[in-house]
Amino acid sequence: MAITYLKSADTPGEGAGHDASDTVSVMLARIKAGGEAVAQDYAQTLDGYSGPVVVSETDIAKAVRSVPQSLKDDIAWAHDNIRRFAEAQLATVREMEVELRPGLIAGQKLLPLYAAGAYVPGGRYAHIASALMTITTAKVAGVQHITACSPPKPGQGIHPAILYSMQLAGADRILAMGGVQGVAAMAQGLFGAAPADILVGPGNAYVAEAKRQMFGPVGIDMFAGPTDSMVIADSTAEALTVAWDLVSQAEHGHNSPVWLVCSDRSLAQEVMALVPRCIAELPDVNRDAAAAAWRDFGEVILCDSRDEMAEVSNRYGPEHLHVQARDLDWWMRALTSYGSLFLGAETTVSFGDKAAGPNHTLPTSGAARYTGGLSVHKFLKVVTYQRVEAQALPDLVRVTASISRHEGMEGHARAAEIRADIQLENTRPKLKLAVN
Repeated sequence: MAITYLKSADTPGEGAGHDASDTVSVMLARIKAGGEAVAQDYAQTLDGYSGPVVVSETDIAKAVRSVPQSLKDDIAWAHDNIRRFAEAQLATVREMEVELRPGLIAGQKLLPLYAAGAYVPGGRYAHIASALMTITTAKVAGVQHITACSPPKPGQGIHPAILYSMQLAGADRILAMGGVQGVAAMAQGLFGAAPADILVGPGNAYVAEAKRQMFGPVGIDMFAGPTDSMVIADSTAEALTVAWDLVSQAEHGHNSPVWLVCSDRSLAQEVMALVPRCIAELPDVNRDAAAAAWRDFGEVILCDSRDEMAEVSNRYGPEHLHVQARDLDWWMRALTSYGSLFLGAETTVSFGDKAAGPNHTLPTSGAARYTGGLSVHKFLKVVTYQRVEAQALPDLVRVTASISRHEGMEGHARAAEIRADIQLENTRPKLKLAVN
């Protein structure tokens, strides 16, 4: 086997950024103790925003009017795809009941979570699609109360297109607040929100750390790091297309890894030459982020065979995995670790990020080796129940008591055996007293 790195990451292992644990821990403790006042103080200090936290219906309507109709139409088109895909996912799981043995009935129910908090990133980009992905999916799952928050701009509030997307997707309450204070407000039920049972949505290192620290009493979608993407390409791939696919994901941020796994040396070398040229064509802010990501975290891996390519990919477990190679059916069978799979040169990760339908909130940092991305299933509790009738009792009591005593748990055995006594009592003929 010959797996050769034509380009290696210069700073491996630093994709998660610096440790924000102490800062976040202090912030969460202060917000828990001081509530809304402390959260607002952080918003003013960190975001320079002192306006109303709860976005009013009037402000939403004003923002909606400012969004061009052509953009509204495009957002609605993407929303329809995302909603329909989530509905199709929901149809794959169902309630059921089975009689395991005569009189022993067991089943499962699907219970939507009561309240969810959706974090929509702000900052450098207006993440319209993130609002659609998180809120729409929760709505389809049947969540009753959905709070959404996003970092506001000083003097402006939340980006109008994000507000429109939040409203269209079905948010019940919108908070103009980002960062640690935003997710803490949703978790604690501040500003009139229902306390979130689960927090979802991507964010920066501080948001991810806040979700991590609150996990337990509050559910989260996943432990998220910087977005990452891998392209698998053979000699049939077009170098410029591959280059732009890598650059488009590198522009997410300076610490967003992008990887090319290739079986054709000349293609790999051409892509390496084209990537800096593509980056140079980006706007300034995007260019700086993409250049740093490619320089520090970009990798180009040359393999002798497609089996080796699949092995590398499965070991990395990329968030986004794009195959531009012949025999796509083979790749579907061979690839087992990815957040979302993009098959063929006609597709692109950008489609999935914005409008295609499947959720773009996906596992990062290799977590795709053991978990998938956000879906309606994340907002559902699959709970079980059981019911026992008389004919099931003899064997069920006997086996339960036996296993319990072998485990040393006498109380369990007694609790089982008393059911047999109850059954015996219920079947014993009742004496009728004579009435004078």
